[in-house]
Amino acid sequence: MYKHYRFVLLFLFHVQIIHAQGYLPMGARSNSLANASVTLPDAWAFHNNPGALGEVKTMSIGLSYENRFLLKQLQTQGVVYAQPLKVGVISVGAQFYGYKQFRTQRIGAGYSMKLAKFLFAGVQLNYQGVTLNENYGSHHSISAEAGVQALISEKWRIGVSVYNIGRAKLSAFENDRYTTVMRLGTSYTISDKVIIMAEAMKHVDHKIDFKGAVEYQAFKNFFLRVGAASAPVEFTFGFGYKWKVLQVDVGTGYNQQLGWSPNFSLTYIANKKND
Repeated sequence: MYKHYRFVLLFLFHVQIIHAQGYLPMGARSNSLANASVTLPDAWAFHNNPGALGEVKTMSIGLSYENRFLLKQLQTQGVVYAQPLKVGVISVGAQFYGYKQFRTQRIGAGYSMKLAKFLFAGVQLNYQGVTLNENYGSHHSISAEAGVQALISEKWRIGVSVYNIGRAKLSAFENDRYTTVMRLGTSYTISDKVIIMAEAMKHVDHKIDFKGAVEYQAFKNFFLRVGAASAPVEFTFGFGYKWKVLQVDVGTGYNQQLGWSPNFSLTYIANKKND
């Protein structure tokens, strides 16, 4: 009975992923914060808000892995590379989700830059697709996304991003399209040790998902994180540690019906003197 119940929930989750095709936040720091990450100015902004990438000061390379509900069919792998230039930041990245019977891919490149002392913006193009085993074939398309990051003060950020601006088509059947996702979020640095985040995310075909999170620097280079999301209801937590030029982030999410979703990422962040 339990296995049958779990299968039904898994099927419904797959349906949701198909409708939300192409968009999955990445990076264990983001995952540990319930993906309330639209204002985080790190390399993983490639997957969360291209506007925030404009704040990146040093070359960064990252690898990420997430296993939704401890099921091998719901694995996600991600990679990102961000390189600051004299003017702006270029970035490339990729994301792979699923298994051989159902797999999605997203590979993209972007450019972000500082528009004013308090304002950053970025754009990104993605080549993305979905593959449904040998009997149903695959489909690929080009999508665009854009984001803005505003520094209201030294401690207060506001971020906005829109994924799949042009509503790229998934198939000709009933004018089916890759989802468009809009995110609006804010973060506030209460002290040198505490950052709070809040965000609203809207898939065009689903209700608004409200998120909140806190990151606490317990001691030098060690961070604790907790978060919660409303649609679906999920609680998250994790930690991160930076050692010289390497940052390791580990976390998990918890859904009352489906269970745990562990995640991990490793990021190389070059020293400023190397740029």
